[in-house]
Amino acid sequence: MENDGVMDKIEENEHQEQPQGKKFSSRKLVRFDSFDMENGKVAARHLNRKTFQAVDWETILKLSFQCIGIVYGDIGTSPLYVFPGIFPNGVANNDDILGVLSLIIYSLTLITLIKYVFVVLSANDNGDGGTFALYSLICRHAKVGFTPNQQAEDAYVSSYQIELPNRRLRRASAVKSFLESSRFAKYFLLLMTMLGTSMVIGDGILTPCISVLSAVGGIRNVNSSLTDNTIMWISVVILILLFQFQRFGTDKVGFTFAPILIIWFLFISVIGFYNFIRYDPSVIKAINPMYIVTYFQRNKKNAWISLGDIVLCLTGSEALFADLGHFNVRSIQISTCTVVFPSIVMAYVGQAAYVRKHPLDASDAFYKSVPKPVYWPMLVVAMLAAIVASQSLISASFSIVQQSLALGCFPRVKVVHTSPKYEGQVYVPEVNNFLMLACVAVTLGFKTTVKIGHAFGLAVVFVMTLTSIFLILVMIMIWKTNFALILLYVATIALVELLYLSSVCYKFIEGGYLPITFAAFLMFIMFVWNYVHRKKYMFELENKVSVDKLKEIASSPDIHRVPGLALFYSELVQGISPVFTHYVANVPALHTVLVFVSIKSLPISNVPAEERLLFRRVGPHELHIFRCVVRYGYKDVEKEPESVEYTLVNGLKDFIQEDSLKVRSSENGELPRIDAEEAATEVQLVDNEIKKGGIIYMFGESEVVASKASSLGKKLIIDYAYGGLKKIVRRQNEVYAIPRKRLLKVGMTYEL
Repeated sequence: MENDGVMDKIEENEHQEQPQGKKFSSRKLVRFDSFDMENGKVAARHLNRKTFQAVDWETILKLSFQCIGIVYGDIGTSPLYVFPGIFPNGVANNDDILGVLSLIIYSLTLITLIKYVFVVLSANDNGDGGTFALYSLICRHAKVGFTPNQQAEDAYVSSYQIELPNRRLRRASAVKSFLESSRFAKYFLLLMTMLGTSMVIGDGILTPCISVLSAVGGIRNVNSSLTDNTIMWISVVILILLFQFQRFGTDKVGFTFAPILIIWFLFISVIGFYNFIRYDPSVIKAINPMYIVTYFQRNKKNAWISLGDIVLCLTGSEALFADLGHFNVRSIQISTCTVVFPSIVMAYVGQAAYVRKHPLDASDAFYKSVPKPVYWPMLVVAMLAAIVASQSLISASFSIVQQSLALGCFPRVKVVHTSPKYEGQVYVPEVNNFLMLACVAVTLGFKTTVKIGHAFGLAVVFVMTLTSIFLILVMIMIWKTNFALILLYVATIALVELLYLSSVCYKFIEGGYLPITFAAFLMFIMFVWNYVHRKKYMFELENKVSVDKLKEIASSPDIHRVPGLALFYSELVQGISPVFTHYVANVPALHTVLVFVSIKSLPISNVPAEERLLFRRVGPHELHIFRCVVRYGYKDVEKEPESVEYTLVNGLKDFIQEDSLKVRSSENGELPRIDAEEAATEVQLVDNEIKKGGIIYMFGESEVVASKASSLGKKLIIDYAYGGLKKIVRRQNEVYAIPRKRLLKVGMTYEL
C-alpha cells in the first residue's frame, strides 16, 4: 500500500541524516511557552547569527561567467538605441555629442557602478535582491508588516528589532519607532514596494520589445524594402521563441547565452575602440563634466527633455540587483568591472567619435558606425544579443514574484526551482505566459522603438528612484551610516535620478503612460490579494478555536477516533482555524493522531533546515493533538510530499521525546509532565497509526464574501476582484503538490 511505503521509508531512514546534513531535533531550538508570545519580548542575545559558508573562487568565477548571459543583456544592448533616440534628426552642434557622451559616462559611473554594484548590492537580504528583498530586510528590523503572525521563535532566524539606542543609534531608533507607530508609513512602504515590483515586471515586458525591435531593424541597412510591419512580425516570432526557452531554467539559459554576450561585448568594445582611433580621439574630452554644463546652457529645455532618452543607457542597472538571488554579490561585481562596464563605455565613446564626423548618421548611429567587413557578423550577434537582453528582466520578474508570494502580496502561482546547484534560480510558468502575451501586444501596438523608448525610460527611472528611497532607510535604520555620507548620496546619485525622473515624466503622453498602466494593473492585483489575505487572517485569528473548546471536542463521546495520522493544514499561525469546528460539525470523527500544520513564509531568504519546524502539544498528551508551524523563506525549495511527510513525522517523534524532559505550559497553566516510557509509547503509537491508517492531508479552504453591512467598495474588492482572481489561480494543495488520493478538503465561507 502507498501508506506502508511511506512508513517503510520513514523507518528505513530513521537514523540517517536529514537534508543538508542535519537531523531535526528540538534540542537545537530554544523554546518559549506559547505560540502567542509577542516577538518583542525575545531578548536580542537569543538571536541566532546565521553563518554562511564561504563560496569558493571556482564557483564565483562560474557564476561570473553565467551571470553575463542573464544579468547584462539589457544594459549591454543599450548602445543599439540610445544615440538614435537622442538625435533622431541628426546633430545640430558637434559639441552636443561631447555633452551627451559626458552625461552617459557619468550616469553609468554614478548609478550603475557606484550605486548598484558597490552600494545597493550590499543591501541584499541574505543574498537576495530586488524591491521586495529591501522591504523584507526593513521588515526584519522593524515591525512594519500588517499580518500579525510573528512569533517569538522567529527571532532566531529573523530579527524584528535592532539594538537598544545609544547616542550613535538615536537616529536609527527614531526612524524605526516612526515606521512601527505610523499606519501611513506602513502603507506607504507596502505600496511603494508593490509599485517598484510592478515597474520591474513592466521592465520585463518592455525590455524584450525594444531590444529585439532595435536589433532586427538593422536588416534595413541591407534591405531597405523591409517595412515596419515586416520588422514587427519578425520580432514577434523571436519573442515567442524566447519565452518558450525560459522553462529550461536560469542555469541552462545562462550557460547558453553567456558566450553570445561575451562575443557581443568583445565586438562592441573592439569596434568602439576602432572608431575612437579612426574618427575622433578628441572625444576623450567628454571626461570633463564642464561639457555637461555647456550642453545645458546651449540647449536649455531641449537638453532637459533629452535626459529622457539619455537615461536609456542605464536600462538594466536594476537587473544587477533584482537578479542577485540567481547569483551572488562577488560574481556580479567581478563581471561588471572586468567585462561589462569597460565594454559599454568604449561602445558609446566609439559611436560618439563616429557621429562627430558623420552627424547626419546619428539617427542610426550603432549600425552606421559598424565597419562594412564585419557588418553581417555584427548584425547576427546584435540580434542574438537582443534576444539575450530580454533575459535579465525576465529572470528578475520571476525572482520578485517569488518574494512577493512569501509576503502574501501576489496570487498563488507555481514556482519551479530550476537548479539543484544554485538556490534562488526559479521559473514561474504563469508569469512567463503573462510576460509573453504582454510583449507581443506591445510590439504589435507600437511597431517601432521610439514610443517604447519613452515608456521604457519612465519604468527604469521609477524603479531606480524607489530603490534609492528604500536604500536611504536601510542606511539610516540598519547600517547606521554616517549622516554626511547619506547627505552625499542624496546630493549626488538621488538628485541625478530625480532629474531624470522629471524628464521622463514630460514624455508621459508620448508612451510614458504604458508602464504606469502596467504598474496600476499589477498593483491592483497585488493590493486586492494582500488586502483580502490580511482580512481573512484577522477573521481566523479573532474566531480561532480555544484550547478548552478543542479538548471538549476531542474528548466528546460523539467524536470517533479513527486510525491514522491527519495533517490539518491552515494559514493561521496563532491558534486553530475555525474551519476545524466546521469540519467536526459535519464529520464527527478525528484521526488518532492529529497535527494542525501551518505553512508560514518569513520575510527572509532562507530558514535553516533544523529550525524549519515548530511543534507544540495541544491539550493533554492522551489526546495526541499537536500544532506545527513549517517555516520557509522565499528562496527555500518546498520539498516533495514524501520528503515533507518524512520530515514532519520524524520531527513529531523527536518533539515527543524531548517533550518528556521538561515541564510544559499551555494557556491554562502547566500540563503534567510525561516520562520517557510514556513518550516511547506515544512514539510507537505514531508509527502504528501510520501503518494502520496512513497519513491523510486535510486542507481548510475558506471562501470569503463581504458582509451585508460592507460598503460598495469593499464588496467589489472581496466578491468580484478577489473572487475572480481566486478562480484563475492555483489551489493551495496544487501549490504544495499534495497527492489527491490522500487529500480531504474542508470548505467554509467567511463573511468579512
